[in-house]
Order: sequence, then structure tokens, then C-alpha cells
Amino acid sequence: MDVFHSEAFSSSIKELMDEHHVPGFSIAIVHNGKVASAGYGYADVESSKPCTADTLFDIASSSKSLTAAAVALLIDDDEKYPEVQYEAIMSRLLPDDFLMPSTEYTESVTVEDILSHRSGMPRHDDSYMGPHAAHPDDARSVTRNLRNLPVAAPLRVKYLYCNMMYTAAAYLVEAKTQQTFSSFLEERFFQPLDMKSTSVQPARARAKGLADRMATGYCWNEEKSTYKGFPPPDCPEGEGAGSIITSANDFIKWAKALLYHEGPINKKVYEGLVRLRSLANPDAQDLEPFTSPIIYAAGIEVYYYRGYTVVGHDGMISGFTSLFFFLPQLGFGAVMMGNALGAEHVANAVRRKLFSAILKVPEEELAKNVSSDKKGDNKEDDGTEDKEKEDDEVQPQVTPLSAYVGKYWNPGYHTITVQIKDEKLFIDATDRSFRSTITFDHVSDQTKYTARLCSIYEDGDELLKAEFVFGGGRAIRLGIDYQDILNELIWFEFMPEEKA
Repeated sequence: MDVFHSEAFSSSIKELMDEHHVPGFSIAIVHNGKVASAGYGYADVESSKPCTADTLFDIASSSKSLTAAAVALLIDDDEKYPEVQYEAIMSRLLPDDFLMPSTEYTESVTVEDILSHRSGMPRHDDSYMGPHAAHPDDARSVTRNLRNLPVAAPLRVKYLYCNMMYTAAAYLVEAKTQQTFSSFLEERFFQPLDMKSTSVQPARARAKGLADRMATGYCWNEEKSTYKGFPPPDCPEGEGAGSIITSANDFIKWAKALLYHEGPINKKVYEGLVRLRSLANPDAQDLEPFTSPIIYAAGIEVYYYRGYTVVGHDGMISGFTSLFFFLPQLGFGAVMMGNALGAEHVANAVRRKLFSAILKVPEEELAKNVSSDKKGDNKEDDGTEDKEKEDDEVQPQVTPLSAYVGKYWNPGYHTITVQIKDEKLFIDATDRSFRSTITFDHVSDQTKYTARLCSIYEDGDELLKAEFVFGGGRAIRLGIDYQDILNELIWFEFMPEEKA
């Protein structure tokens, strides 16, 4: 594709990177079997290490395509795993481990349901514990904890994106093959496709001697006009949902295998992965011109643009963004990676440029009625403005903060500890997979609060409702609105010291 090698194409990527504060960006394309790739900017700002097509990134949820494909290989192997089918009930495949919060769900949720985000279970991302916890989670413990978490919708009624269900899928692979998820992917995908630079978890990449090629993740501080850098985190509790470390040059081999049904991807496996299952945007809101709503298949999203099928997935985690897609009818595919969340907007703009070239549609026509990619520079409406108005009318904190301090427990979200920091109630949740802190601002009645959840990586905060219940002169329950889709708080019970 001539446009890929043009100076104008390179210049536009560099301009987009500057506009959206993306230090490094890597891209690879495949067209009619031929691959081209390039890297821009820096893998590490401090050392000025250049970003190339061999730089390694955490691709976050783009990893889900490999997880679904791993399950699809089991489904394709009727001799070894005849019981593993898309329609198979998960609790029958994992009878001791996969239980949902009610018998109705336990006896009904299938492999296909967990791979297409229609199990009724919401994210609950703050429920699982990372490597920094006293008792870290793994794929099995995350799967076993599903029974303790409330669902948010009837089965197969609503698309609800759920990372934990992909971790359960990874555990299914482990349980059936008696291999670690990492070794299964190595044996069945990475080695056959010559993806020598691809690993599950940063620790595995370092063990392969690839540490020098890993990009540093960054977030941009608007006030200070500086980058905050951090290494990609190890998240063994998130395997299956994310945590694949790879490069553009390596991951294009995976996109190419899907596109052309190469290596382990035969026609049956491919058809199972792209079968349309869950409508992610049933209201068809904010669609780009000539574009259908996205339909989730299995670890892969499918939509239609000007009559062409577009298949792919994206991924975002603090400091890293990825996007891959391909158009089967045209034999074209691309993968893109960046070391900042702003790379989402760079990748989407570059995707439109590639569409323009491959479909021979003027880019100006593609951009008609499409809202600017600058929209990512501003937070979506999260109630902050209303909260600031409320702050003018909030009641003063009168009850001593010591009456709230202590350990609280919820069976699904485990133990949290309320302490005092800078004269406010505070929770250190950096032992969670999504490492964060929570600071409480009093609103009213000495019981109602706004909880400011702050990632240790990103600037800004997420505002959550919180409420304490008193008994015997002290707080005995704490509710936090971790999942607004539930329309109810997640309640934690106070643990007296002798029980804590």
C-alpha cells in the first residue's frame, strides 16, 4: 500500500501523537500477504529510546482474541475435549469452580455466553487482588469468586463487558489441558506463528531476555505539561482478559493468521470466533457514517463499513493502548500500539486513513459527521459538575473520624481498611488489580459521602457514592457504588479486631 510508505502518512501520525500526548506509536499492516511496519517516537521518554515495530507493548484487551481462540482450539478437538463446546454449560465443565450467584445462572451460563459478554455479570474490576496483595488472586480464585458477586442483567438479555469471564475462560483452558495458560499459548500460537517476542505477562517477557524492548507506559499531566512513566504491570489475576506483551511485528502475524486462516486457525475455528452473538450498541448511538453497530463475537468485535466486514478488537490499560482490525474481503489488516491512553485517538484516526486508501474513499468523506478525536482529552460527564454544585451545600463533618476507622469485609470484594489521612477518611486499594486509592468527602447526615477513586497511574478521579450505617456509636457497614449499573451499593460489614 503506497500510502503507508508516504511522508504524508508518517507526518500525520507524528502530528496526531503530539496532539494527543503519545510518546511512542507502532504500526504494522498486511495486504495480500505482504507485511510492512514502522515505529514513531519513543518507547521510553527519559532515555530517548526510539519506538520501533519491535517495541513491546501491553496490548490489554486485544489479548481476548487469543483467549477465545484458545478455547476454540479445544472445541475443535473432539477427540481430546469432546465436552468443550460453545453450548456447553460452564458449571459442568468446571463443577467445583464455576458457580454464579444463583442456581439459575450456574445451570445456564455457557462457554459462548462468557466469550460474548452476555452472562449478566458486570465488570466488578475492583473485586480482584493483584500481586501486591497479601492473598493475590489467580485465574482459579477469580473464577471461584463469581459466586460472591451480584449480576446486573438477566442471562443473554444485555451486553455487559466482563473481564473476569475471560479469566474464567483462561482457567478453563488450564483445567482441561493441565497446562498453564501461558504455556498453552506458547505451544499452540506463539511458536507455530513464529511470535518469538510475544509473552503472557511482563515477567515472562523479561525471563525471555526482552526487558530492553518493553515500552514504558505514560500518562500526561496537563497542569504540569509532563509525562508520568511506569512499567507495564504484571497481572496474573487478569490472564485471559489481558496481559499479552507483544510488538507490532509479532502481533501482525496473529492478525494475518486470522485473516488468511493460517497455522492453528482453520476455517471451523475462525467461523466460531466471528459468529455474531451480542449487540454491543443496540441503540446505534454515535456511529460513524456508513458504519453499523458493533457486534461482539468471541474475543473479537465485528461491524460493517460500506458493505465490508471489519473484524478486530482494541485494548486500553493505564499507559497503553492497542487496536487491531482486518477486512476479510480485501485481504487487509493492521495492528497499532501506543504507550499512552491518547493512542486510542491516534489509532482511530490512522484507521480512517487506511480505510480511505484501501477503499479509495476520500478521507474528507470519511470524516464527515465524525466527532473529533480530541474528545478524549476531556472527561466524559461523570457527575463532577453536579458534585461541585453540591459541595457548596454539603454539611460539615462532625462525627469523629475515628468512629469510621477499621476493617470492612464483603465476600466478593474482600477486605478494605478505612483509615484517616490528611484529616479525611481514606482507603489504600493499591493491593487491587486496578491499583487505586479512595478519599471520602462528606456530603450529609454524617453517613453519606462522595468517594474519590484515584488510579495510582492516571491523574483525575472517579466519583462514587458511598454511605456508612451506624450502630452502637460507630460505623458498622460501608456501601460503595462500585457498579452503578447495579443500582445498589456494594456493602461491606465492619470487622471487630478480634475477627479481623
